[in-house]
Amino acid sequence: MRINDVKDLKKIADRYLAEVGKYEHTIYVCGGGGCLSSKCQDTKAFIDSYIKYRGLSEKVNVVFTGCMGTCAMGPVVLIEPERTYYVHVTPERAKDIIDSHVIAGDVIEEYTFFDNALGKHIPCIDDIPFFSEQVQIVLNKCGKIPFDSIEAYVAKGGFTAEAKALGMTPEEIVDEVTRSGLRGRGGAGFPTGIKWSAGMKAPGENKCIVCNADEGDPGAFMDRSAIEGDPFCLIEGMTIGGYAIGAKQGYVYCRAEYPIAIERFNKAVEIAREYGLLGRNILGSHFDFDIELRIGAGAFVCGEETALMESIEGDRGEPRQKPPFPFESGLFGYPTIINNVETYYNIAEIINKGADWFASYGVGRSKGTKVFALAGDVVNTGIVEVPMGMPLRKLIYEIGGGITDGKAFKAAQIGGPSGGCITEQNLDTPVDYESLTALGAIMGSGGLIVMSEDTCMVDTARFFLQFIQDESCGKCTPCRVGTKRMLEILERIVSGKGTLEDIDTLNGLANVIKDTAMCGLGQTAPNPVLSTIANFREEYEAHIVDKVCPAHICSALAKYYIVPELCKGCTLCARNCPVYCINGKAKTIHTIDQDKCIKCGTCISNCSFGAIVRK
Repeated sequence: MRINDVKDLKKIADRYLAEVGKYEHTIYVCGGGGCLSSKCQDTKAFIDSYIKYRGLSEKVNVVFTGCMGTCAMGPVVLIEPERTYYVHVTPERAKDIIDSHVIAGDVIEEYTFFDNALGKHIPCIDDIPFFSEQVQIVLNKCGKIPFDSIEAYVAKGGFTAEAKALGMTPEEIVDEVTRSGLRGRGGAGFPTGIKWSAGMKAPGENKCIVCNADEGDPGAFMDRSAIEGDPFCLIEGMTIGGYAIGAKQGYVYCRAEYPIAIERFNKAVEIAREYGLLGRNILGSHFDFDIELRIGAGAFVCGEETALMESIEGDRGEPRQKPPFPFESGLFGYPTIINNVETYYNIAEIINKGADWFASYGVGRSKGTKVFALAGDVVNTGIVEVPMGMPLRKLIYEIGGGITDGKAFKAAQIGGPSGGCITEQNLDTPVDYESLTALGAIMGSGGLIVMSEDTCMVDTARFFLQFIQDESCGKCTPCRVGTKRMLEILERIVSGKGTLEDIDTLNGLANVIKDTAMCGLGQTAPNPVLSTIANFREEYEAHIVDKVCPAHICSALAKYYIVPELCKGCTLCARNCPVYCINGKAKTIHTIDQDKCIKCGTCISNCSFGAIVRK
């Protein structure tokens, strides 16, 4: 069926709602990346077969959705209309849930979400702080509809914004986006309305609009989850953007490491074309627009907009000199506007509900919401969406459930390799662009890695710099050589061979690279090092002066000791030591020769009495 106007959209929505309305229960099975790794396919297949076996096919609707958010608790299942949220749903648990909940009407509380802070199971999803404290604009359909059903998307209001936008002038659309205060969600937070205005005003018959889905930050998976769970929203947002700037062709640049997102988005594009929502005369208008997916090899530098364009054109992903800027001469020499995934996911809601509605969320110049990927030493790892300005403490402790194993909070790395760390004294900082920048961090695309007291901040800086150094395209000397020299210094420090002068050298190199690197990757590469030196200088000094890693992470500085009171003289440690550095006879207390020890940890793994400790 070709959709030509709003009336057709309503017919599809009414038909879909009537079809699903006949069921007594709907079982939503999460099909996000985290749950897929937990074999949610097996759970979904069992539920389908068991529902049929129990003769419930006419009463129970089973829906495979996108990510629901709690990635570490998969497979997860939501049952409507009770809104009961079950976690770790294996096929065995699924059988119990269907027998007890669906058939007998009894919730199995011990299978539901357990809140660590409250110390109890919470059956209803609306009462779980992880969900109740969120405000979902970008993720408002993700995890709530089947990701491959355009009918379900339309029934949730999908493509009504596109229909409305095609009845507006490009100037009216750009004005609405500008007044909303939406800023680019991919890094520095450049105002989207200003960018679109430049694209709209750029001369030329041929223009391009591009979606940057090359999400490369370690620990970041926001864009992937959005595309996997709600691919039609990206199509709608880009189509509106294409109409606003006068582009007839859109490109989505996605990394090859996201095969599920690629598969689901390609299928969504095919469906949208079949329904007349991509291609010629969209929604009965005279506007022609189509989208093509381009797959990148996974180079972090291709997250930089000009390097991304080089890759789409088939060349090596290296940044271009600016000016000219992409809106002047971009992809294939045409005026080009580039935004990231999350930015486009806000567009339909802004057009439908208005700029004032969107701007009612957030603080100051940071309007709307922000999607974060909570990772690291936090209880509730996963995807969350919160209003701009929420304090970091609330995000980590109320939504995130606090630090794992009751450990103390040490720092949070925000903004990925280009960002910086936030310390405990700044936990009440509102999460907005200006506040984070003032602390030496950036919002970035939304990666948030929480670190406990067991984290070595020097090794953390080394990890991020190694990532940046590996991913540097090598085009400019400051990034190619400067980051290499910084990495060499950090490796000396974590191996116990650093000097106090190395700290000053790191600071000096970092500031030169920030000022002289060609693109944003190089200019922000030193941020993790500068941030950790500023906030944890004493850890650097401990590695250098005392030859000790306070977090006991850096293996070159570790020492293994046998606790005399716990040693039973079983000889297992000595017999398994690869360098024979453990001395002692059977049934006598053993000792470790520190000069011979290679710090491999084999002795600890073989000791059954906990008699060997690493310090």
